[in-house]
Amino acid sequence: MNVEIKGGIDIAIKVPAHEYQQTLVFYRNTIGLKEITDKPPAIGFELGPNRLWIDEAPGLSQAEVWLELFTPDFGLAAQHIKECGITRCDTVEPLPEGFKGGWLMSPCNIVHMLREPEAW
Repeated sequence: MNVEIKGGIDIAIKVPAHEYQQTLVFYRNTIGLKEITDKPPAIGFELGPNRLWIDEAPGLSQAEVWLELFTPDFGLAAQHIKECGITRCDTVEPLPEGFKGGWLMSPCNIVHMLREPEAW
């Protein structure tokens, strides 16, 4: 099976509510990254060629890093990861109806969004 998967541009840090504001201050003021505010309520920062999103996650006790992967054909890629025994975890966060992508978990429990980009 010829499947193309490559790294995306979005990285999300899911942050517990009690650490959320301090984390925003860290990236905004301490580190001085340029803030991205065009997708409210999401707050992100330019991280070189990537976008670092800081998401408040009240149900977590510690932060998690989530990564993005791109594929030109999600159906083919989904079949490939299934055949490789990779765990899908689409219940971690709802996706819009008709979205061409899904959530998967790496063997070390890092959540990845595998999706078709708007423009390949």
